[in-house]
This record gives sequence, structure tokens and C-alpha cells, in this order.
Amino acid sequence: MVAAALAMAAAPARAVDGCLLLLCLAAPSWRAIPQCVPPVTQALRDLARGRPFPTCAMSGAGNSANHQWASAPGNCPPQYTRAMEMENGIAYSCDFSGAVAVFIDGSMWSRTWWRMGGATATEYSPAAKARMGSWDTQFDNDYALWLSSLPPAQPPCPTC
Repeated sequence: MVAAALAMAAAPARAVDGCLLLLCLAAPSWRAIPQCVPPVTQALRDLARGRPFPTCAMSGAGNSANHQWASAPGNCPPQYTRAMEMENGIAYSCDFSGAVAVFIDGSMWSRTWWRMGGATATEYSPAAKARMGSWDTQFDNDYALWLSSLPPAQPPCPTC
């Protein structure tokens, strides 16, 4: 009886289906598809715990997804990059923890930036936008807001 209880307690957690995850992250808005919310949420939770990103062996050539940790300023969109002046120089941070890039036919389709708490913003390629017609615009809206907050460019100095 004790052995049966231990065997049940040690059972591995159900892995996220990499193929379903690839389809969900390539969608115009994974949060709007009820079947996508649990696997994407679980995959992001797994990434936050240091687990590897699941793969899909049946996706076909050129169709894949991969994960990278965010690192400002190089691997973080400008609207989510924060700079703090420190004693030794500038320290950068990113509002997001990582990004999952989806590739369709060998080209980048989308990049979903994610936070440890579960929030995401998805950057879609021009090709993805053209094929989908509509998509979750949070990333684009945040970028437009960031651009509008920048100071105007200074005209060139005529006497310099």
C-alpha cells in the first residue's frame, strides 16, 4: 500500500504538447483560444522554473519555436527596456523574463515576450500580420506609446 502511494506521488507531471504549443503561439491571440490558455500558461510556468521549451517532432521543416532569456538592452524590445543610472554606469533591465520565437517556413513569425507572473506581449512579423489580418496589438500599442514618449529630435547645429 505504501509502495503504491509512493509510486503515485512520484509520477511525472504531464508534459506540455510542443505541437499544440507551436500552433497556439503562432495564433493571432493565444489568450482568445480557450484550448490554448492551459498549455501556454503551463509552458511559461515551466520556463520560469528552468525547464526546457517543448519541441514538436511533427512540425515539418522550417517550423519550430525556441526560447531565449531576455537581456536588456540587446535582447529586449526598446519599449520594455529600462535604464537606471548607477555609480559605475548605466544598468539595464527588461520588463520581461524571456521570449519564445516561432518560426514558420524558416522565417520568424512571432516572438512572445513573457513575465514570470504570466503576462505576455507578442511581436508579430510583417508576414504574419499580412497573413492573419488581425492580431493581438498590445506589443504594437506599447511600441507606439514608447515612440510618442521620446523627446523630439534636435535639429542639426548650423554653427558646429
